[in-house]
Amino acid sequence: MNTRRTFLRNLSSLAFTAPLMAETPKSKNTVCFFTKHLQGLSFDDIASLGAEAGFNGVESPIRPKGHIEPEKVADELPKFVEALKKQGLEMTIMTSGINEVSKEQRTEEVLRTAAKLGVKRFRMNYYKYDLKQPIWEQLQAVRPKIKDLVALCKEIGIQPMFQNHSGKDYFGAPVWDIFSIMREYPAADFSFAYDILHSTCEGGLSWPLEFNLVKDHIGAAYFKDFKWDGRKLVTVPIGEGQVDPAYGKMLMKTGYSGPISLHLEYLKGDPKDPAVLKEFREAHVRDMKTLSGWLGWA
Repeated sequence: MNTRRTFLRNLSSLAFTAPLMAETPKSKNTVCFFTKHLQGLSFDDIASLGAEAGFNGVESPIRPKGHIEPEKVADELPKFVEALKKQGLEMTIMTSGINEVSKEQRTEEVLRTAAKLGVKRFRMNYYKYDLKQPIWEQLQAVRPKIKDLVALCKEIGIQPMFQNHSGKDYFGAPVWDIFSIMREYPAADFSFAYDILHSTCEGGLSWPLEFNLVKDHIGAAYFKDFKWDGRKLVTVPIGEGQVDPAYGKMLMKTGYSGPISLHLEYLKGDPKDPAVLKEFREAHVRDMKTLSGWLGWA
């Protein structure tokens, strides 16, 4: 049987108390979701789930071990974008394995293909510090890589975004380090994929300082949540963890008009399993509702 018909039949059989179709928030912001947990589903199936849950687009991993490997981008990315268009969705953010201009990362091929298909922005791959070496010198060493990448992206017409991760050796964990370079560029040329989970994890009570530092250079706003299990960070549905719900309205008060990306990293399991898919479907609708409340849209 056709894969798409099978998927839609499974969806129709997974009725639950929430409405079948989630209402798309009426706002000036495009709302997308990160599709990493849907690895293994077809492009049509991913698009169908996104449309049903009320999203405007997707943020998808187009990188090694992602939905599409870099060497297959020219052939496969047009198919993915077309599947999204059929459902009225877009690829709002392409999550890449790119952090420099190089043949190894197929930088030009991937970015030019994406831009021609209408993808306007991509999340860069991270950099890591060597804690045995001086930190400031390592930060300065990435400047030429960023400069070359930003120049290429400006020529192509696609925006590079850097995500702040939490962790002992990630560039961008304290936010100010990457911002010390980013501030030299217009926001349209180089911005943050600003992650409030990681900002809260690293900043604790000081996350409003980091947010106010970079608020004019936010290219995409990531929403997700976490709890502490001892010293371990565990992701949870938004509204159930440490992230302050006040952040949503704080972001909106700045006049932010860029994309908002919902991440459901706590979801585990094979989405091809109907029972797992039912759980995923409910989670998308539930977290979208919570997100709408945080942003003052509900």
